[in-house]
Amino acid sequence: MTLWRIRATVDDRPGYLSVLTASLALRGVNILAVQVHTTERGAVDDFLVDAPDALGEADLIAAVERGRGRDCWVARSEARGLADQPTRVLALANRLVRDPDAAGEALRALFTADTVTWRPEPAGADAGIAGGTMLIADPGGGSYTLGRAVPEFTPAEYARAQALVELAATVARRAAEQVTLVLPDGAEVSVRPSVADDLPGVRELHLACSPRSRHRRYPGGGSVPAPERMRRLLAPARGMTLVAVTSDGAAEPVVAMANLLGEGDEAEATLLVRDDWQRRGLGSALLRRLVHHADRAGYAALVLHVPAENGPMLRTVRRLGRSTRIETDGGMRTFTVALSTSAAVR
Repeated sequence: MTLWRIRATVDDRPGYLSVLTASLALRGVNILAVQVHTTERGAVDDFLVDAPDALGEADLIAAVERGRGRDCWVARSEARGLADQPTRVLALANRLVRDPDAAGEALRALFTADTVTWRPEPAGADAGIAGGTMLIADPGGGSYTLGRAVPEFTPAEYARAQALVELAATVARRAAEQVTLVLPDGAEVSVRPSVADDLPGVRELHLACSPRSRHRRYPGGGSVPAPERMRRLLAPARGMTLVAVTSDGAAEPVVAMANLLGEGDEAEATLLVRDDWQRRGLGSALLRRLVHHADRAGYAALVLHVPAENGPMLRTVRRLGRSTRIETDGGMRTFTVALSTSAAVR
């Protein structure tokens, strides 16, 4: 038996796919996998089949045409074709997570493209498919052009390609956002956007902080937040969360967390720094990064609620050198920091 790939267009009518599969079965062809691509001209069916060795390309095309298929394309397949499409896509996505610069190679592997070219010019309105050519916008800038002689690209393949390059761009952007901070005392910490896997480390951070530090971060109470609340802090609906980690042998403990939570045209900033890492410049560095992100995201102002007894945090806010409105309510001070000229604090 020999593995083949068959692609053919079938009228999108009840029973037509059954006619095609029955025609293949009459020739002893075993269908191992099938994908259906919806197009304006009909349903494009992509088969992976196991056919008797005596059958050749012409025999398979004839069987497809007798089964009411048209625009048939047939090619030998390798054993790796036995992996279903979702498995192949997940494997390539895993590769991109490790190496986002491999987007071009991943596109070539997923679509068996003859050529993959990246250009700095944006795709613009020309993005899409035209026969054996596919033009994809690169979210990181520029565009990819894929080409293959046969078969023609389908809208489903275009959607997969766009999702793949968007994943690569997201991974690359996250990698670029990770920085190493050298504090005034020479200590180094890595600062990056948080991920769901940071939950255990963030919980350990809260447990390692004194009740006083937790109370300053959560003025309503100094207890350790529930895991569900921590998950929401790690992935806010609007805004971002940064974690600072340091190498400690085989472990990389989280020593600080900075949250930016957006609401309307303002964003609230909060910090939690482990006690032994306080007064070392880490909080100031994290707050400056939150301000930079809020500026870039287009928020009009940054709001911080600081207990009046939290002298280090009060000084950190003042060091920003931004126009700031200060309101006092009992033992709490609220700082509203202007982020743009259109949002001057009154």
